[in-house]
Amino acid sequence: MEKSPAEDPRQAGKTEQQGAEDNAPKSGERPDQGKAPAPDHYRSDPNRTHVHAHIPAPDVANAKYLNPILAQPPEALTGLKLEGRAKIAAGVTAVIKSMQFSWTEGGVGRGSKALLGLNQKDGFDCSSCAWPDPDEHRSVAEFCENGAKATASDADDKAAGPEFFAKHSLAELSRMTDRDQNNAGRLTHPMVKRPGDNHYSRISWPDAFQIIADNLNALDSPDEAVFYTSGKVPNEPAFLFQLFVREFGTNNLPDCSNMCHESSGSALSPTLGLGKGSVTLNDIHDAEVILVIGQNPGTNHPRMLSALQKAKRNGAKIISVNPLIEAGLNHFKNPQDFMNPLRALGALMGDGTQITDVFLQVRVDGDMALLRGIMKHLFEAEDLNPGQVVDRKFIDEFTVGFDSFEQNIRNTSWEEIEEISGISRAQLLEAANLIAHKQKIITCWAMGVTQQRQGVQTIQEIVNLQLMKGAIGKPGAGTCPVRGHSNVQGDRTMGIWERMPKPFMEALEKEFHFTPPTKDGFDVVEAIKAMRLGHTKVYFSLGGNLLAAGPDTEMIAEAMRRQKLTVFVGTKLNRGHLVTGETSLLLPTFAHVDIDMQKSGHQMTSCENSMGIVSQNKGILVPLAGDQLSEVAIICGMAITTLGDKTKTDWVAMTENYDVIRDHIARVIPGFEDFNEKLRKPGGFYLPNGPRERKFTTADGKAHFTTTTLEKYQIEPDQLILMTVRSHDQFNTTIYEYNDRYRGIHGERRVLFMNQADMDERGIKAKDLIDITSHFQGEERRVEKFVAVPYDIPKGNVSAYFPEANPLVPISSVAKISNTPTSKYVVVTVVPTAVNNDVRIKDREKMMAE
Repeated sequence: MEKSPAEDPRQAGKTEQQGAEDNAPKSGERPDQGKAPAPDHYRSDPNRTHVHAHIPAPDVANAKYLNPILAQPPEALTGLKLEGRAKIAAGVTAVIKSMQFSWTEGGVGRGSKALLGLNQKDGFDCSSCAWPDPDEHRSVAEFCENGAKATASDADDKAAGPEFFAKHSLAELSRMTDRDQNNAGRLTHPMVKRPGDNHYSRISWPDAFQIIADNLNALDSPDEAVFYTSGKVPNEPAFLFQLFVREFGTNNLPDCSNMCHESSGSALSPTLGLGKGSVTLNDIHDAEVILVIGQNPGTNHPRMLSALQKAKRNGAKIISVNPLIEAGLNHFKNPQDFMNPLRALGALMGDGTQITDVFLQVRVDGDMALLRGIMKHLFEAEDLNPGQVVDRKFIDEFTVGFDSFEQNIRNTSWEEIEEISGISRAQLLEAANLIAHKQKIITCWAMGVTQQRQGVQTIQEIVNLQLMKGAIGKPGAGTCPVRGHSNVQGDRTMGIWERMPKPFMEALEKEFHFTPPTKDGFDVVEAIKAMRLGHTKVYFSLGGNLLAAGPDTEMIAEAMRRQKLTVFVGTKLNRGHLVTGETSLLLPTFAHVDIDMQKSGHQMTSCENSMGIVSQNKGILVPLAGDQLSEVAIICGMAITTLGDKTKTDWVAMTENYDVIRDHIARVIPGFEDFNEKLRKPGGFYLPNGPRERKFTTADGKAHFTTTTLEKYQIEPDQLILMTVRSHDQFNTTIYEYNDRYRGIHGERRVLFMNQADMDERGIKAKDLIDITSHFQGEERRVEKFVAVPYDIPKGNVSAYFPEANPLVPISSVAKISNTPTSKYVVVTVVPTAVNNDVRIKDREKMMAE
C-alpha cells in the first residue's frame, strides 16, 4: 500500500492503488467491519429538558399580506389534471423521464456524462437518497429516476449569477414557485443582501468571510449563533463544520436528522446499543419476510424496489403498512430488465413483480397498535405451538425485559388494537401467519413512523418484534431505518449533533488542542424557538432549506427575520435564501457531481449510506464558470477569519488536501482507522456494527425489550388527521415538477387527498377549493386555496404535500423523547373556501387597520 496522500500530496484523489480485485461480500455473507467499536451518536436522554417557552401561533393565512417576501409557496394554482392511481412503479416511463430531465437540465453531453458516473465505484455519490449501492456488480445505469433528477439538477448548465439577482428583487423571487426557483440555475458568485436592500448583490469571498467573523465575534456568547446542516453535506466538510463550531464555542448544531430519523436513534440506542440499522443490502436479498412500514420506496428510495424484487425472486414475503396504497408497494418493473434479453419482453408487456403479499392500510398514527396486534397473534401461536414461534433461546442469552413486554402485549385488548390501527384482527392474523414460523425477518421504516407523536415507542415495538423472533444479528434479519438524504447518517457520525457524547469530545480535544463546550446545544425545534424569541443573532446554514423542511413555516420566517445575519451555503436558489436576517450572505458551493480541484489535485469526499458503508465521492463535471468554493474551502476560510490566533488547527492544510482531514477523522472517530487507505478500496468499507454481530453495546451488553404505553387520542367529530408527504417529482424540499404521476396528480401541488366519505360529509366535491385549519392547544393555523382530491385513504385521515402543508405543523407538536416535529399527526378541519370568505375579508380589514 502506498503512503497516505496526507503524507504524499501526489496521491491526493488517486484511486489507482485500489487494485483490480473486489472482495465484496456475496449474498449471505457478513461484511468485514473491522474491530473498532461502532460510533454511536444517538444516545438519548429521556429526561432531557427541552425549550418549552410558549410562542403564539403565527398568522399563517394573512402572512402574505404582512410581508412582501413570501415564506410560503404562492397560492396561484397551476392547473390540476387528475388521472387514476398507478398500480406499477418505474418501468419504461421512469427511463424516459430520467433521460428527458437529464438532457433538459444539463444538455445531452453533460447530462449523460453525469449519469454514467453516478454511484459508480470510481465516480460520485448520488446527492439524493442514502440507499446503498450493490457490493458486487454495478450496472452502467446504477441510479433511479429520482437520482437522475437530482443529478441533472446539480449538473444544470444554467447560471443564476449576479445579473440574475440584479434583475429580480427578493420579493419577486419569492413569488416564483419552488420549482422555478430551483430551475433558475446554479449559484455562481458570493452574494450579499445588506440592511435595507431588496436585492442580493455581488461580494468578494474575503469580504463575505469578514462579515461572518465580525458578526460572530460581536456576540455576547457563542450560543447566540445557530449552525444548521443538510444531510447532503459529505463527511469531510461535516467534520470540519462541527470542529469550527465547537472551536468557536457552541454546540448549537441542529440538523435535518432532528426532523427525520431522530426518533429511530432515540429508540435504537437504548434497546440495541447503536442508533443505526443492523442490516446490509445482501440481508434484504436473503430475508424470508420483510415488513415495510411508513415508507414509500417507489418515490422516496426507488432503488430499494430492486432489492425487494430480488428478495421476492428468492422467495421472500412482503408485508406493507401504509395509509396510502402506493404504486411502489404494488408492482415494480425494473428498468434494468430492459437490458436483459431474457426479461426485456416481460418488463415491457407484463405487470412486473408483485411487491406486497399483505397490505395493511393502517390509520395515520396507528402503527404501534398494529404491531401489537401482530405480536399478540404471535404469542397466541406460541401457546398453540410451544417453542416454535418465539425464539426463547435467543431471548434468554441476549436480552432483558422480555417478561414485562410479553405481559404488556397480552394485556392489550383486541378492541383497542382494531380501533386505533383501523385493521381487523383477521387481517393482522394474515400478517402474523407469514412471520410466525420464519426467522429471517427485516423491518424497514421511514418518516411515516418517525414523525408520529409516539414515533420512538413505535420503533421500540419494531425492535420488540425483531427480538422476540431472534431476528437480528444474522444473515437476512434485522432492523432497517431507511434514511433520507445522501449523507444524513454520515453527518451524525462526523459529530453533527447538539449532544455529542463525552468520548467524542475528549478525542476532539486531544486531536485539536482546545476544550470543546460541554453545554448541550439546540436541536431544530429548540433553535427555531430561540431564534424567534430573539435569543440568537446569527443563523448559518450549510446546505438545506430549513424554511421549507421545518415545521410551522411562518414561525421559522419570523425567526429568520429577527437575526442580525443569515448565511446560506448552497448550489441552487431556494425559498429559504429569500427570508433573511438584517444582513444575509448567499455563498455558492460545489455539488457532488463537480470536480473539486485544490492545491494537491483533484479531491474526493465520502458519504455513509443507510447501511453504514462509507464510500468515495469524486466529481466528474467541470463546474460552471464563476467564483464557487468547495464546502471545505468555505468552512476553512470562515474559520481562519473568525478564530484568528485562537485556533491551533491548520485549516490551510485541510483546504489544500482533504486527506489531511481524513487522517484527523481516523484519530477521532472509531471505525475510521486507516481512513484514506480504506476509502480507496472499490466500494468503500463497512463501519463496525455491534447489533449486526449480536454485540449489543448497551450498558449491560444486552438487547432490551421495551414495555411501552399505547395512548389513544381523542379528536372532535369534525376534525381529521393530516400527514404530510412528498410527491414523485420532488426530493426532500427540492421540487422538480408539479406532477405526482403514481398518485394520478398532474400540474398541481396544492392538493389535499381525502376519503370520499369525509368529502361527502362536508359537502366537498372533487377539485373544490378548500381551506385547511390545524388545531393545537387552543391555537389555529390556516392555509387557503387547496384543491380537494378524492383518494383511497382511511376515513378520518387526509394527506398533503410538504412544504405547502408545513405551515399547519405546530412548532410545539413533537414526538416524545426525540423532539421530532409530528408532521404525520396534525389535527385539522377542512371547509370549502367560499364558507369563510366573509370572515376572511373582515379579518384582513381588521389586520390592515391595526
